[in-house]
Amino acid sequence: MKFCILPFASVMWLTLACSQWARAEPQIFADVVYGHKDGLALTFDVIQPEKPSGAAVLWIQSGGWYSNWVEPKVWLVAGKNYLDKNYTLFIVRHGSAPKYAIPDATADVRRAVRVIRQKAKDFMVDPERLGVIGGSAGGHLSCMLGTTGDDGDPKAKDGVLTSSSRVACVVALYPPTDISEWVSNPPEIIKKNAGLKPPLTFDAKLAPEHSPLLKVTAKSAPTLFIHGEKDELVPISHSQKMLAALEKANVPAKLVTIQGAAHGFNPKQNLEQVLPAMMEWFDKYLGKK
Repeated sequence: MKFCILPFASVMWLTLACSQWARAEPQIFADVVYGHKDGLALTFDVIQPEKPSGAAVLWIQSGGWYSNWVEPKVWLVAGKNYLDKNYTLFIVRHGSAPKYAIPDATADVRRAVRVIRQKAKDFMVDPERLGVIGGSAGGHLSCMLGTTGDDGDPKAKDGVLTSSSRVACVVALYPPTDISEWVSNPPEIIKKNAGLKPPLTFDAKLAPEHSPLLKVTAKSAPTLFIHGEKDELVPISHSQKMLAALEKANVPAKLVTIQGAAHGFNPKQNLEQVLPAMMEWFDKYLGKK
């Protein structure tokens, strides 16, 4: 079994739920720079609905901690369900494997949240109504945002770091939630996947700091997990254990188990179970306060 290197598996299945647009298309602001790394720009795309509600969803573009570029027009279709509810979409890319490892990706997505919060008025969003979603590695990074968000450092020399990195809620599809041993003693299925070696090549002492299961606190964001019961690459126990940790900390959390599914879902499961659960979660936690 290979780790998905594309964005997460649901990038294209949403097209099955789409019909012709009955109104003007949303605006696309492509390749907005939110930072630099080794002379390279870190970017996200902004897909703005015709009438922004203030709520926004950050779509973490990551599979296997590889973060690839997709033609922004794709999101007019893939993100239609969000845009129809007047959610602004941010397609967030991070420093990608094989050049960069997990700690780099974690730092990048945190920075993206800080920039979006700092420029919330420009993007016509409410900084307190930011949700985040990702699948597989993107789900891991989403959970990292949900568990390790902070209020920013007012003394930081980098103005971006003075802003908060907190999000209002998380939707994580089949996420790895504990990589504390994946660097030094990975499971056989992970060890056999050559594509995962680059992002997992970093100081093993840092691995617990990048395991959201170990970072849960009462301040963690409400989190929805959606996981296939037959996932062998990232067993459903990852979501089950984190669900229990969040519940113990009195943080709202829920697990939707997709019967018969492995690491990813088929179109029928996506349309009948996954999409409705996702939208319900975002509607609940990104509504006007």
